[in-house]
Amino acid sequence: MAQPLCSRHAMEGTVSGLHKSPHRGSSVEFAEYRQYVPGDDLRRLDWRVLARTDRYYLKEFEAETNLRAYFALDLSGSMQFGSDGSTKLAYAQKLLATLAYLVIRQGDAAGLLGIGSKTVFDLPPRRNPAHLQLLLDSLPTLKSGGGTGLVVGLHELAEMARRRALVIAFSDCFCDVDELMAVLQHLCFERHDVVIFHILDPQEISFKFDRPLRFIDLEGLTSLVTEPSVIRDEYLRHFRQFMETLQKGCREFSIDYRRVLTTDNYETVLADFLIERSRMVANRWCSPSL
Repeated sequence: MAQPLCSRHAMEGTVSGLHKSPHRGSSVEFAEYRQYVPGDDLRRLDWRVLARTDRYYLKEFEAETNLRAYFALDLSGSMQFGSDGSTKLAYAQKLLATLAYLVIRQGDAAGLLGIGSKTVFDLPPRRNPAHLQLLLDSLPTLKSGGGTGLVVGLHELAEMARRRALVIAFSDCFCDVDELMAVLQHLCFERHDVVIFHILDPQEISFKFDRPLRFIDLEGLTSLVTEPSVIRDEYLRHFRQFMETLQKGCREFSIDYRRVLTTDNYETVLADFLIERSRMVANRWCSPSL
């Protein structure tokens, strides 16, 4: 059986499912003890604890619910870049399609948000196989180009998704880092579980160009002809600063940050992601004892 995609946070759904709910209900999984108050259902009273401690405690159990996952895909022009034959957008689409399949296969709901200079595609979360086919058919039609609207699009998503959800963004994060941190904080404030797949091309990290080149701004109209060796050190310094600020912000807000290169084996990337999240969820939801 495939590894399930789990949320680190309690979810609020309309049907029973794999994921913890913030509400207490009737299930077989013990959550915690709570002191009795007049009016509580005596059938939930733990008589063994009463006999042992002469105190009245109720057993509470975890209710389980379904998850809603929003997949946010960056369609800005910089996602067109690819030095190894595969663009960042194509790699992101492959990751997204696999995770969407897994989410709907396990009975949860998946939605898709395509974000260019503005939100250009919005497919609300659904759970049925026909919806999965619609999502997969829509992915290849989404093309990158123009400026980034990632920050605005994620702010809109934070306001639109009223119930707790799993928000997974696929982007190179080439935007103002402070503004990006602000919108990620907004999503966390709304109690969403946030994941960032930070997709980069190896050349963007190494800048190993060995001859004079024309560098074209894929999100604007400007270009620059230069000798890469002249600007390499300054570029790498700014790039390291950008990465450090982004990763520090994600740690501060408990965001699941994943840096991915387009040369990485995508099956390994997904397997590591799913296994690590399952471990985090298992550790987070260990049942307390009296």
